[in-house]
Amino acid sequence: MRIDRLLFFLRFSKSRTLAQRWVAEGHMRLNGRRITGQDTAVMPGDVLTLPLMQSVCVVEILSLPERRGPAEEARACYRMLDAGRTIAIAGPDCRQEEGKAHQ
Repeated sequence: MRIDRLLFFLRFSKSRTLAQRWVAEGHMRLNGRRITGQDTAVMPGDVLTLPLMQSVCVVEILSLPERRGPAEEARACYRMLDAGRTIAIAGPDCRQEEGKAHQ
């Protein structure tokens, strides 16, 4: 399944257009490698790293969804690999720590 379609079906993206932009801008990683092609194929067992707000989310794809269904149906198709842990990327906490380091 194309990565843009998968992100939309799994409710990580509000639209396929937004998912395509994330991929084209190089914000996505598939199995640890940066990808820029919206038509990149994703299979069960693959690991996706994606930006969400001011953090990063790492998920393993368990199965491919057939449609953009309810959130519960979408969550059954992936497993969070960093559950309970936030990986900050240039969020307020990072800037605050950065400022402390330079004082």
